[in-house]
Amino acid sequence: MVRSTKIVATLGPASSEPVVLERMIRAGVDVVRLNFSHGTAEDHLKRAELVKELARKTGRTVAILCDLQGPKIRVGKFKEGKVTLEKGQRFVLDANCELGDKERAGLDYKELPRDVEPGAVLLLDDGKIVLDVAEVRGAEVHTKVRHGGVLSNNKGINRQGGGLTAPALTAKDMEDIKTAARLQADYLAVSFPKSGADMYMARELMRAAGGRSFLIAKIERAEAVGESALVDIMRGSDGIMVARGDLAVEVGDASVPALQKKMIRLAREHNKLTITATQMMESMISSPVPTRAEVSDVANAVLDGTDAVMTSAETASGRYPVETIEAMARVCVEAEQTQPLNLEQDFLNRVFTRVDQSIAMAALFTAYHLKVKAIASLTESGSTALWMSRLNCGVPIYALTSQTATRYRCALFRDVYPLMVKYVGHDREELLREAEKVLVESGVVKEGDIIVLTIGEPIGKSGGTNTMKIVKVGEHLRA
Repeated sequence: MVRSTKIVATLGPASSEPVVLERMIRAGVDVVRLNFSHGTAEDHLKRAELVKELARKTGRTVAILCDLQGPKIRVGKFKEGKVTLEKGQRFVLDANCELGDKERAGLDYKELPRDVEPGAVLLLDDGKIVLDVAEVRGAEVHTKVRHGGVLSNNKGINRQGGGLTAPALTAKDMEDIKTAARLQADYLAVSFPKSGADMYMARELMRAAGGRSFLIAKIERAEAVGESALVDIMRGSDGIMVARGDLAVEVGDASVPALQKKMIRLAREHNKLTITATQMMESMISSPVPTRAEVSDVANAVLDGTDAVMTSAETASGRYPVETIEAMARVCVEAEQTQPLNLEQDFLNRVFTRVDQSIAMAALFTAYHLKVKAIASLTESGSTALWMSRLNCGVPIYALTSQTATRYRCALFRDVYPLMVKYVGHDREELLREAEKVLVESGVVKEGDIIVLTIGEPIGKSGGTNTMKIVKVGEHLRA
């Protein structure tokens, strides 16, 4: 069974051994995530090389996503490594504190005293500990503990409702962008963007470093979820990540499911990619099978229309990384089988201003009504395949490209399966024969099958798709 929804797997100690990683790739990993919050540049370069080597060995297309750490909005370290906070006690967050104790904690984020005022609510360690701000004295934020617990070194800080002013790109991130460019990352994820300007800056830094990664904006700030802010961020991005961890802390966990649906819908309407992340198979860190709630969570993301579902600690540090990928793949396939087709309704109120986009939509409409075997898009940049993948017509889309970078980018597009074709100059008929040959040899179609094919003329020009053709497989092979 062909799976439409893609799987992004975070690499870490549990998945760095070649044998384990190869099994994960064979089980269905489409994109690997290198988390720049951990490890050195050399670690990431070595992992990227291993991924490329194993992708060649297995014959699978596996893209690389580099995820920037973003601002460290965290408490500092404690003398004993951790403290226990009791409900009702006073606790100070002190920007000048070196090592914390049961009365105060230092701050990696020195600007916190400027960002809060009496009455503000601070959420530590993903909301497990809640502090009410009583007053601010210079570099000290004096709080009262509303919900206590164990607080250990370097735990995160969020402000309920948002409002922390930390910039999305830190000095470390700027250096990490250079590393991402060196390892030729296909995607770059930017943490905590508040506006499209954050994404434009990341893109300029990536280009300056010689990279051409597609940009993914991680939506995890309260300021980013309003429709105007979200659309602004999308305009500066190639896709978004529904980063439900920090987002839930800032806006409240009950708000996240509706926001997830809204974000995925808006992204598809704006021809952007979506990755749904955080705790999707959390119990599989220590269990060989997921909970029923986790199965439902992954299935609902698929039914929402996400391009990809993502693992974090499950594959980075968990005991069952391969089983996690197998379970995710199984759930995705089952959910896709029940997804309704509403293509004609999806076409309502859509206006196409570009020839290549109009051809993409015409191919979808034809494939849907003619019930063809496949859609084949001869593409330089991948744009035509991306547009077609925004609407579900029930027919797989094969992106046929001579560009290696395009092949790997398409690995994240829902419903799209990239295949390499040889560049054959400007002979249109020869290129069509090459396309049919690749599809047949890949086992996608057989002689006599009907396919819809899109191509651009002049051949080899990016953004030039201007022709749709209905082809009976074998006609060009015999020509």
